[in-house]
Amino acid sequence: MTPHDPDLTVPKPGHRPLRDRALALDRRLSETAAARRRPGAAPLLPRLGRGADHGALWFAAAAALAVSRTPRARRAAARGLASLGVASLTAGVLGRRSVRRPRPAAHAVRPVRLVRRLKRQPVTPSFPDGHAASAAAFATGVALESPGWGAVVAPVAASVALSRVYTGVRRPSEALAGAALGAGAAFAVRGLVPTRGQVTPPARPQADVPALLRGEGLVLVANSASGTADRARALRDALPGAEVVECAPGEVSARLEEAAGRARVLGVCGGDGTVNTAARVALRTGLPLAVLPGGTLNHFAYDLGVEDVRDLARALRQGDAVRVDVGRYSCGDRHGVFLNTCSVGVYPELVRERERWSHRIGGWPAGVLAALRVLRTGRHPLEAEFQGRTRPLWLLFAGNGTYHRVGLASGRRRDLADGQLDVRVVHGGRRPAVRLLAAALAGPLTRSPAHAAVQVGRLRLDHVAPGTLLAYDGEVTEVEGRVTLEKLPEALTVYRPIAGY
Repeated sequence: MTPHDPDLTVPKPGHRPLRDRALALDRRLSETAAARRRPGAAPLLPRLGRGADHGALWFAAAAALAVSRTPRARRAAARGLASLGVASLTAGVLGRRSVRRPRPAAHAVRPVRLVRRLKRQPVTPSFPDGHAASAAAFATGVALESPGWGAVVAPVAASVALSRVYTGVRRPSEALAGAALGAGAAFAVRGLVPTRGQVTPPARPQADVPALLRGEGLVLVANSASGTADRARALRDALPGAEVVECAPGEVSARLEEAAGRARVLGVCGGDGTVNTAARVALRTGLPLAVLPGGTLNHFAYDLGVEDVRDLARALRQGDAVRVDVGRYSCGDRHGVFLNTCSVGVYPELVRERERWSHRIGGWPAGVLAALRVLRTGRHPLEAEFQGRTRPLWLLFAGNGTYHRVGLASGRRRDLADGQLDVRVVHGGRRPAVRLLAAALAGPLTRSPAHAAVQVGRLRLDHVAPGTLLAYDGEVTEVEGRVTLEKLPEALTVYRPIAGY
């Protein structure tokens, strides 16, 4: 008697419930896959399947995406790995432990050719296929963030799923169920952490600006300290008529002033502080601004929808631009503008501490070290009069535009011309770390015992102690007495892709 796979037993005549019909279809598909002979697949598919063991193939793919140094690719890699993790957990805990379906025998019905078989046969339950789940999860997660990279990864993922049936260790239904589970995991992750495409800012109010087909009239100043050499070269390739000026950090302001004298469009490549300097020049001269992200965070550029040279070049060629609000702070005869945020309290001290260490150990490690040092000190909260009451504050944060948080994602601005300052206040208390953590967990809530949030067009702080630090777009200055924060509605014209974004 020939051994056979118990799950593929031919049903008795006259009694064919749905389960039996599904198993019979599985058997026929398995036989068809076993009978097919594709010389090119024999050495490739089994190796792909082995390479995907424990997610090794997908970790390598994520690393390759990360080294591309484009924000979209890095996000795609992170989303792919997060989706893979959810799919693996679901397949292992819910699927296999609930169904416990035995694996097909290597010699079942029509044997798989020896050259295809894996040397070490898996012994875990068979439903669903974990390899197919991981492959589909990673590919779908990548595609949701970056359709271009998703198209590159998808054929590899499909081949991994196919290899499981080709080598005889999975039935077709198990591979399909695994793929469906993986795709579902990727969409579940998107529900918790939306992609940037889901929160695209509105393309209004549009501004009348020149279309620069080859970049003629654009003078872009690049801060060399931000590592902008690659972006500058890419911009020259995309827009050969543009002029690119690379300079050291201490020369940025002077070079921007010189560029404004001969430019139709003022461009800047650097971090948020460099972009802030360029915005001041553009406001004073009335020039439209073209922003190419080149720093660590690049909040303003990303919220505009400009992530790389392709986005900016498309906006310049098509003449797509919008008018955006600018925030302004004033204290006596001192004033300045901010495109992202302005704050007093603990955060400015953190920024100053981070700047002390960033050139030695790098930006992110310096930020962590600064947070630990600032929160551990036994300082007292800031005393200031806010909304008619004098109160202790650990932090007052004012965003240029309302920040929205969807799911577990960090806050982003959907509209850069909403006329609002998004004010978040962390009330004073004994322990700043506890208060700040409670405020962070409150997220979009407008009020909690430790945290309050309001949207206003203008804000005034009185009786601010001398020497109080104020941070704006990563820069720090000292203020005292009365500090006023207000909006300059639609004051700045900025290029950003609209059509097709």
